[in-house]
Amino acid sequence: MTLVSEQIEVDTRERILGVAERLFREIGYQKTTVADIAKLLRMSPANVYRFFDSKKAIHEGVARSMMAGVEEAAQAIATGPGSATARLRELLTTVHRMNSERYVGDSKLHEMVAVAMEESWQVCVAHIERITQTIATVIADGVAAGEFDVPDVPVAAMCTCTAMIRFFHPQMIAQAATKPGASLDQVVDFILAALAPRARKGSAAG
Repeated sequence: MTLVSEQIEVDTRERILGVAERLFREIGYQKTTVADIAKLLRMSPANVYRFFDSKKAIHEGVARSMMAGVEEAAQAIATGPGSATARLRELLTTVHRMNSERYVGDSKLHEMVAVAMEESWQVCVAHIERITQTIATVIADGVAAGEFDVPDVPVAAMCTCTAMIRFFHPQMIAQAATKPGASLDQVVDFILAALAPRARKGSAAG
């Protein structure tokens, strides 16, 4: 396959995913058919199936693309300027904000996420792993700078994600919105205090 034909194939795949996401937003994942996607693209359903072997595969591609946007934003913060403490706070807050805006505020996309949780769990698992790795990068920076004191960075990153589940998981964000519980800032403060060196923890307690 030539470079030109490879690029055409990539472009076509991106167009299919773009139209699919638009329809998922407008009429919902369940109601959208491959024929609907093909019609907007002015191609046959058979041509769409040349690039994606099923509607599920298209759905996974859209979900992967949307999750990649969150991952890229998190990575940009992780490798940006500022203290590890400030970067971790911004990273955790940004992931929550983006997930709220992308999935919870839009009922149609929330439906798509629910389907992904049931049918394409590996896409979600890969996303969680990438976010956890990015958090680990910031925690490692904090340990190196003396801002954090943890014996095991990967475990600390996993515990941080677990503590943030109410604010990261789209379905839990929606379900917990009107229920009592700690605020986002309170949970982030708790995480940062847990990561802080013992001397600092002791002085804070005193």
